[in-house]
Amino acid sequence: MTVLFGQLFTGVSIGAVLLLIALGLALTFGQMNVINMAHGEFIMAGAYTTYVLQQTITGAGVSLLVALPVAFLVAGTMGVLLEALLIRRLYARPLDTLLVTWGVSLMLQQLARDVFGSPNVQTRAPELLTGNIGLPGGLTVANNRLFILALALAAVAALTLALRLTPLGRRIRAVVQNRDLAAVSGIATSRVDRTTFFVGSGLAGVAGVALTLLGPIGPTMGTNLIIDAFLVVVVGGIGQLKGSVIVAFALGVLQATGEYLTTLSVAKVMVFVAIVAFLQWRPQGLFTLRTRSLA
Repeated sequence: MTVLFGQLFTGVSIGAVLLLIALGLALTFGQMNVINMAHGEFIMAGAYTTYVLQQTITGAGVSLLVALPVAFLVAGTMGVLLEALLIRRLYARPLDTLLVTWGVSLMLQQLARDVFGSPNVQTRAPELLTGNIGLPGGLTVANNRLFILALALAAVAALTLALRLTPLGRRIRAVVQNRDLAAVSGIATSRVDRTTFFVGSGLAGVAGVALTLLGPIGPTMGTNLIIDAFLVVVVGGIGQLKGSVIVAFALGVLQATGEYLTTLSVAKVMVFVAIVAFLQWRPQGLFTLRTRSLA
């Protein structure tokens, strides 16, 4: 029972990390059909924001709390600049967005090397998040992974409420369902796109802050994560937030189980094979997006 619970919690914690990373893509890719390969570098920006703040704020706990909104603003601003300078001209050409943002990601990686150096750097975790919580039966859960799980669930709840209850959320859903009809109805689609990109990129920055609790950070950390995030969004269903939530935790549990039974490399292969098999059976993903398009 102890081993089973340990692997289950490990899988859930891996899923929480995947979910945090994929939340921003669920907006920029799922909602706007933009293949943003620079999303991983926005994660990196959030992680380095935490590192920079810890150089000026001595308390690790205070710096972490400050880093969450600051990283959201930093990564969100980077996303707005990318959308305004490049993406705005490529909304009807998703493959071109892949090539352009891939080039941007390489430039941002080199910029990080020039500013912070090539070696990975380590941030300090708050003392409250360095230990474990003991449960009945000799079970333990890591505080840092519990914090990431809570952060991921809070981000999902906030994003869901914003999309369903706020005027901005209704405008975003209208643009997703039919951009042309939303435009002739008086919705400023360009402003909605800019705001959506800001929120999606800002969530990537929050994910970067969370990742500083799990290990060192470096210029290529985003590249190692972006493919898994795209898989979560695609398998969950393009534009479907609930699908991303379910798939993130499912893939996390599958990977943790595979790592326990075999090795990390074999577990990655198992996850990839499972994804390919699922998409062969259901290529549209777990959920499909309802639109008002007549095409």
